[in-house]
Amino acid sequence: MISNRQLILPYAAPYLAYVFIASAFGDILPTAINYFLRIAVVIALLLWAKKWYFTIAGPCSLRRSILTGIGAGVLGFFVWLALLLPFVDRNTGESWEVMEFGLRLFSAGLLVPIFEELLMRGFFFRLAWQWAETKRQGLDHPLARVLDDQSIDSVPPGAWSWPAVFISTLVFTVGHQFYEWPASIVYSLLMVFLWIRQKDLLVCIVAHATTNIILGLYVFSTKSWYLW
Repeated sequence: MISNRQLILPYAAPYLAYVFIASAFGDILPTAINYFLRIAVVIALLLWAKKWYFTIAGPCSLRRSILTGIGAGVLGFFVWLALLLPFVDRNTGESWEVMEFGLRLFSAGLLVPIFEELLMRGFFFRLAWQWAETKRQGLDHPLARVLDDQSIDSVPPGAWSWPAVFISTLVFTVGHQFYEWPASIVYSLLMVFLWIRQKDLLVCIVAHATTNIILGLYVFSTKSWYLW
């Protein structure tokens, strides 16, 4: 068994690398090169870490998971937009060149949903569920037990608890800008609902990707750069 403590790096590395490159080199490298670097590093890390990831598919058929994910992603776009517009400054945002926009759309639509869902709903949600179960049993040092003596691979598909919902939503939310928090909270709850309902992570990844792609295309077509 690979313990949860050993799994922290494989699950967190792509997310942390993406954020680090974006923040550390955002004012140094041209936008296109910055995104090329993010894409290359994240893909390399995902390929390196894939042997430690649990199976994202669940008991439902692949077709059902994909179609459900697309439908939920469309809904998620409207939810995100409705909860973002009241809090965003419409005087901010700069236009993107076509190549830069394409790289960002590829990144946001195909990479971010994978590593974010693996970390948020895949790792943190399952870890929090195990912690809550261990604490409920009255065992001492529940977090240490979960990190060193358990693996998220043993969590039943669709298993959930309120602590898991709260912790995973909190982590997902603080990873976004402050004005995005209302939208982030509701969107995270939508992803949790999909996990519980469909019992797989694939539907969450597809939904997340669908929302991001539609949002990017909407921003580009309407020139609403302040939304992205």
